[in-house]
Order: sequence, then C-alpha cells, then structure tokens
Amino acid sequence: MSASELMDAAEVSGARREQLEHGQRTEGVLLPSGVYLRDQRPLSPSALAACLHGMVTSEWYAALNARVFFWVNIDRLNRQRSACEPRPQIVLTIDVGALVAAYGRNVAVSPINTGNTRRMPARRGAATFVPLEKWLQSGWASEAAALGTSPRTKSHPPVELTVHGGVPDIARFTLNISHLAAQQSFGDAAA
Repeated sequence: MSASELMDAAEVSGARREQLEHGQRTEGVLLPSGVYLRDQRPLSPSALAACLHGMVTSEWYAALNARVFFWVNIDRLNRQRSACEPRPQIVLTIDVGALVAAYGRNVAVSPINTGNTRRMPARRGAATFVPLEKWLQSGWASEAAALGTSPRTKSHPPVELTVHGGVPDIARFTLNISHLAAQQSFGDAAA
C-alpha cells in the first residue's frame, strides 16, 4: 500500500494527515494501525524546491506518498537500508512481469532516487515518473522534454519502479519474503 493508502486505513485525517502527506517526514511515524512510515530526511524541502520543475514541494511529497516503490537494484536497496534508522525490515522479492501484467497502466519507472535530494539533486517533476510502456518505447526522452534537460542515455537503467495507487494484492506477486535484522544487508548469507 502507498503511504496515502496506509493513512486512509489508519484513519489519519485533518492537520496531521496534511502534514504527513504534503510535508517532509523528518522522523519515522507510527500510525494508529501499527504501521510505520519511514522518515524522509534525505528529501530536504529547500533542496527539493530548488530542483523541482512545474510543482511545489507539497505536490512532490503528495506524489511520492501516492505511490508504492520498488528498488530494481539490490545495491540501491541496501544503501537505502543503511541510510535509514536501523530497524528490522522485511524485503519482498516480486515477480515484476506478473506485477506489470496486472498493474501496467499504473506502473512507471524513474531514473533517480525520487526520495533523495542530497548531493547535487537531479531536476525532477511529474515527468520524472515515466510510464513503463513509454519508457520501453523511447527511454527517458519524455522526461527530458518535459523537464528541459538533456536526455539520459538509452543504457541508463531505471532506479525505481513505482505503482501509482498501490498494490493491495502484493502477496499474489511475492516470490520470497526476507526478514532482515536491523544492520543486515539483503543478500547476506543469513537472509
């Protein structure tokens, strides 16, 4: 489920909902349902404002909270884990082909870590989320045209795969469930 859907399920509303959905979460948040939303410390509002195109920061935070994110590279997944507060986590290995077959029109890819503005943040906006079908046909051309940037090379792989609106039936696509200790990397022998 997306962060927005998790807040719906936990019946988070009013000013608290507005802040969590449209602002930076500087700390992780435990929802009344017992679900934990991770912090967004790497997504500085001032750095984000400087690199956004055609959006304001509150719109970007809301756009992120409306999506479910999947890392397509194990190294990036492990970097994310090591950058966050050390906590036990569960990593799902997904059948991406089946997921795309079921959710294709809601699937997009991103050429960057959309939740990070540290170290020379890339320009970003709504076009950063390139529909998968469009990306398969023309790579990152639509992103470059919309953002006014140079096109990325065809060999530049997606960093994130996202599903707008969530994947309520994620179990159907799950190939493996890995329970990781707080400091454990995905892929360690003990996983």
